[in-house]
Amino acid sequence: MKLKLAVLTVVALAVAMMLFTAPSASAQDWFSTGTGLGVSKVRLAVPATPVRTPAAQNFAKTFHDVLWADLNYSGIVDMVSDSFYPTSIPSQPSELNAQQWSAAPSNAYMVAYGNLSMSGSGLSFAGYLSDVHSQIATTALQKIYQQPATDEGARQLAHQFADDIVALLSGGQPGIAQTKLAYVSARNGDKEIWEMDYDGANQHQLTHLHSIALTPRWSPDGSRIAFTCYVPYRGAPSAQICMYSTISNRLIAFPHFPGTNSSPAWSPDGSHVAFMSSRSGGTQIYVANADGTHMQQVTYAAGVNTSPVFNPKTGQQIVFVSDRAGDPVLYMANVDGSSVQKIDLPDMGYVVDPAWSPNGQLLAFSWRRPTGNYDIYIMDIVSHQLVELTKDEGRNERPTWAPDGRHIGFESTRTGTNEIWTMLADGSQPRELTFRGENESPNWSPNNH
Repeated sequence: MKLKLAVLTVVALAVAMMLFTAPSASAQDWFSTGTGLGVSKVRLAVPATPVRTPAAQNFAKTFHDVLWADLNYSGIVDMVSDSFYPTSIPSQPSELNAQQWSAAPSNAYMVAYGNLSMSGSGLSFAGYLSDVHSQIATTALQKIYQQPATDEGARQLAHQFADDIVALLSGGQPGIAQTKLAYVSARNGDKEIWEMDYDGANQHQLTHLHSIALTPRWSPDGSRIAFTCYVPYRGAPSAQICMYSTISNRLIAFPHFPGTNSSPAWSPDGSHVAFMSSRSGGTQIYVANADGTHMQQVTYAAGVNTSPVFNPKTGQQIVFVSDRAGDPVLYMANVDGSSVQKIDLPDMGYVVDPAWSPNGQLLAFSWRRPTGNYDIYIMDIVSHQLVELTKDEGRNERPTWAPDGRHIGFESTRTGTNEIWTMLADGSQPRELTFRGENESPNWSPNNH
């Protein structure tokens, strides 16, 4: 069912937001500013949700639990423990006692609250976000959200409210509670493309090729997923680029080429796809139109050249993996193949799986140094400064950025089997999302809600 929103009013409070979200100049560095995790966190209280109709009580716990989890994982708020809350829980602004919430022990800066009600088969939530730190409590957000009266509907109400809160507190950067992860799972036998909510809910299979599917990549508008598939080509199984439509829920046409073709990547405007192909003998990077036409070769070096990713801000550069000089490492070039340069790192080893952050400032990748496992690193694309996010916890590969730039998904063997995880972009709050079968190659959807 399509989203239905009834907007009452939204007050931006831009000046107030700047006062408690902007980091001091001395606290800014390449990592905190690049990930957006360098801001001062807002102390946010999220009390249990009162109901206006008895039947809505069946969904109150689901709604509150999902809302709390979404906000707690946003990376921009400090959640006030409910053990510090006043006994009187508001359901609307006229019931909010700002002094009680801002005083010790809660010491809240903002309070997110509201009420649930049911009418027929519909579930409604009237949500409010109030600044209780000022002498006169100001309502920064008022909105009515509507979904079907189901557990999934309650989850969606919570995701919508959380995303609106995060967008307001982060200066306009949307939250990710309504985003998805595409990934590869072999839990039903064959490696197929699956999809799940960003928090691991609603895991379901998309493709049914009954062969091998790998490396899913969302288009910038979320309407398609490009991936590597093994399908017949001139009478024999061959690695090709396949396209799945998330609108029609089926495979759509994309031309097949001689040789091995894999590792697709989208240009930021969705007009082009880069991928690896051995159509001319060696494994090189090519760029084609989004429908597979006008294919142009980008690299010409010996060895394997693969895993291209576009600069998400300019669309004019790509980073890719090449073993032209020995071990696989990262290179950067213009999309026409000019100005190829190796990205130097302070140690040897295998460097794979590049993923460019949404703001174009940072590059995540998996690096197996001579003395360690594969671990996830982040590098500033200009200064080449590094931060290691995972360390000595299994094999960690295939990083993927959330559209907010504050979260990263990846695959890890730290629990014994290959599973999908997410974490904040500073490596904190790792969360396992899959628990059954072998799961790999996550790719975060765009924020297109």
